[in-house]
Amino acid sequence: MVKLNSSLKVISFYLCFFVFGLIAFAQGDNDYYQLVDSADVYIDTDSEKALSFLADIPKPIEKHIPGRVADYYSLKALVYDDFNEYTKQHQYTILALKYAKKENNFYVAGEASVAMFSNLYFIEKDSSAFKYLDEARAYYEKCDYEYGAMEVSQVEAYAKFLDGEYKACNTFLLSELETYKSINEDAYYYMFALYMLSSNYIYLDDLEKAHKYFNEFKKLKDNSTIVKYNYFSFEAGINLCFADVFFNKKEIDSTLSYLEKSTKLREYMADDALKDYYTLFADSYKYLGDIDKSKTYIDSLIFFQNKMYDRTVKASFEVNDSLLLAESELIVQKEKKDLNSILAGFFAIVLLFLSFVYYRKQKNKLETHNQETNKNLSYLKTNNEQLAVKVFGLEEYIQNLKKEVKQISRTENIDHQKERIKDLYKNLHINSSTLLDKGENHLDLVNELNIEFFKKIEEKHPQLNKSEIIICHYLFMKFTNKEIAVFLNTTIRSVESRRYRISKKMNLTKKDMTLLEYLQNTFSDTLKNNKLN
Repeated sequence: MVKLNSSLKVISFYLCFFVFGLIAFAQGDNDYYQLVDSADVYIDTDSEKALSFLADIPKPIEKHIPGRVADYYSLKALVYDDFNEYTKQHQYTILALKYAKKENNFYVAGEASVAMFSNLYFIEKDSSAFKYLDEARAYYEKCDYEYGAMEVSQVEAYAKFLDGEYKACNTFLLSELETYKSINEDAYYYMFALYMLSSNYIYLDDLEKAHKYFNEFKKLKDNSTIVKYNYFSFEAGINLCFADVFFNKKEIDSTLSYLEKSTKLREYMADDALKDYYTLFADSYKYLGDIDKSKTYIDSLIFFQNKMYDRTVKASFEVNDSLLLAESELIVQKEKKDLNSILAGFFAIVLLFLSFVYYRKQKNKLETHNQETNKNLSYLKTNNEQLAVKVFGLEEYIQNLKKEVKQISRTENIDHQKERIKDLYKNLHINSSTLLDKGENHLDLVNELNIEFFKKIEEKHPQLNKSEIIICHYLFMKFTNKEIAVFLNTTIRSVESRRYRISKKMNLTKKDMTLLEYLQNTFSDTLKNNKLN
């Protein structure tokens, strides 16, 4: 009897180790999804940080983030596009498109198709690339992305610009310019159109109109919806266009003047722009007879081109390995799956059989404890207690926030409640940004605004993660994408991408009902319940 009890204890120990190992493993995978979300947040502002999040996801990728592999490769493509490593960018775009089709991620499929067109047509002048734009239109129509068609049409206009069809490009852009300007949530489209119009008129030798649209472009410098890198990259491009035209006219002083303006923006230039920059400087000083300065820029150009070549060769080897790994992962996992499943299943069955009584007893205790705990804790509990421990002296500040949150939650007028929430967010951004770590999301402090909403959406959609539920709450409160982007310290495009993923997780289709309509129809009663509380 003693030996039997000892054996059961040993078996029970290994069983618990096995079960909790599975729980930890599942939780680990959930953390890997969060790494993808974190990379998405930083993709427009800090590519290196975004890449560091992606690098923390172990291989094989498909095993650890099933359903999000397309997002992973799409983000990697954007990172290497920012690094001007176009070989890697192209190969990761191929992988993003492949997995987007497999996962029915139509938003990423549309983005990747546009990127495939850009890579094949802008770089290789392959006319067959236009099929990718047709595919992009089709993908965007399948997902809830209202600017998809506009994005594709702007890429077509850019193709005309690069082909030297300046008048045709301008005709199209001018017909849509007011539409671009009216999109307050994302000024990128208007900025891109102004960049092309300015450049087109420069090459058409209509400098008056070129300056007109360039001045309009400059007004967007401090626009909060625009990524600064994009703005400065376009500004450098326009300056180089001016320099190029003035050099052809042999107006060297004006050429050097615009080149000097470009110098301040050199870190934002793409590889083709940098090549033009060095070439124009070298040619200008050669024309002036300053051979030493000309040679300096020629040496810089040679060094730059050699660096590009080495980087391309290195990237080719790395990406080929990545592609081979991506293909072989499926084969290797399939070969191991059957054997591992049999062994794990046999082991689990033996353990469960020998310690069934003990296991059930402990499991029931654990479930009872969890149920009692969940009743006492509201979903998305505020971080006030955690912050009070971490930051000495914040207790009074947090208590005041709690009182204000409760007051707002009892406000009966929805519009008035929305305005008070905005004021509270501003207060949080101003007063707590210097007290909290940059990585912390202090917007969790306002989760008590509608307790019923968070409880109900968690019960109805347990597949949503914390950040996705918070976005749903903002949408439910009728905040715009622009306002949500400000609250989450991210970009409008990131919000749009997350909205698409949320709709996909909820199995919503654009034909049946939009995400916003669904939230309003399904959770409207939570406002009434919250007021009663």
